[in-house]
Amino acid sequence: MKLNQIKILLLVLISSTVLSCKGQEKKEEKISETKSFEIGKTVLNLDDRIWVIFQDTQDNYWFGSNGKGLYHFNGKNLKLITSEDGLIDDQIRGIQEDKKGNIFIETPKGVSKFDGKSFTNLEVVISPTNQWKLESNDLWFNCNGNANNVYRYDGKNLYQLKLPKQDIKNTLGITESENSYAVFGIDKDKSGNVWFGTVLAGAFRFDGISFLWIGEKELSRLESGQEPGVRSILEDKNGHIWLSNFKSKYRVKLNPNLGYEKMKAVELSDEIIKEKFLYFNSGLTANNGDLWMTTYGGGVWNYDGKTLSNYEITNGKEDVLLISIFQDNDGAYKYNGEKFQRFEPNE
Repeated sequence: MKLNQIKILLLVLISSTVLSCKGQEKKEEKISETKSFEIGKTVLNLDDRIWVIFQDTQDNYWFGSNGKGLYHFNGKNLKLITSEDGLIDDQIRGIQEDKKGNIFIETPKGVSKFDGKSFTNLEVVISPTNQWKLESNDLWFNCNGNANNVYRYDGKNLYQLKLPKQDIKNTLGITESENSYAVFGIDKDKSGNVWFGTVLAGAFRFDGISFLWIGEKELSRLESGQEPGVRSILEDKNGHIWLSNFKSKYRVKLNPNLGYEKMKAVELSDEIIKEKFLYFNSGLTANNGDLWMTTYGGGVWNYDGKTLSNYEITNGKEDVLLISIFQDNDGAYKYNGEKFQRFEPNE
């Protein structure tokens, strides 16, 4: 299969822990050119344990590490930013940008807002009525799936919310635990609905008015005892929703009150079923409609609407453990149209 000339950046983490956060949105406005970047210290290389990557509206790259801080690359200089510079925590789990060009850094300890000069750590507002809203410019966070909470930022306040409880014992065959509703993945579909993937409680779609619950056993604890969770939600070019696995895809019915339709995602060979763990950590829908997905130790997968293809990523003889994937505007491992190469910002 000849791959399209899509620039893909893969994020690498050599670790036994897999919790990911993504959900960046396309930017609607171009902000004014940013002044020289003064914060942080100049370094030559990225840390080996990179968790997330983001390209802002000024084409600067942001790399979030798994404990060493945040990297900023403007095409010439690479700078490392840490809690010593005002960042709330050095363990980075997500990076987003609002319409005004502010950068939001998500960590297990909370969210930091960077206005181009300094950081402000957002205070959480606990809604006594757990009131949910959905606006086009909202930013959503899970802060590493802490304590079954999800967070919505409306431009002024960071609200702490909880997903509605479901009968997971009878439906999924599991006893509710402390982290059953902990949120892994947050993504928006083409219609602007926001999706939440959980550790054990399946997935939820919120349309601004009501919730649709996808309560399927393959999204919860498996018969093997494994708990892959719903870490990434994708919408393909046909409007089907993929919930972190290659087994099934879903279509929400025109009247959401009638629920959803579940169908087989792809035809899988016996060899793939036997050798591969068919769940992905992170994914994206490329500009041409292809789906790209990363698996923990299983390489990169591409689905073009007909064929599911797998590409192993190695560093020498060692398999690379992939946490996240991001499509940049101009173009960590970078796909150059033929193969993946290690991204080196100082070259």
